[in-house]
Amino acid sequence: MSALPEISQSTFQSEVLQSDKPVLVDFWAPWCGPCRMLAPIVEKLASKTSSVKFVKLNTDENPSVAGEYHVSGIPCLILFKGGREVDRIVGYVPENAIASMIAKHAVAA
Repeated sequence: MSALPEISQSTFQSEVLQSDKPVLVDFWAPWCGPCRMLAPIVEKLASKTSSVKFVKLNTDENPSVAGEYHVSGIPCLILFKGGREVDRIVGYVPENAIASMIAKHAVAA
């Protein structure tokens, strides 16, 4: 269904926090319309951006991870770098807003 790899609570540590490059996590749920609208934009950016790793996390299946990072609204894109959150976007936004956030942090990757 999605071109982005799905991660879970059990793989979050290794896939995101221990990654040697920045990771953009798309917190989403299948019932969320704006999440489904945002998915192709994130996938397009992922196909054009090699300096950042892109993954998806289903908040319905992994509520503890969503809670740990205070994800109260979805879609929520959180950019992690060096195992820490460095930026986030909540809600549906245009491609250039996400690209700008990535560029701001990926430069010194």
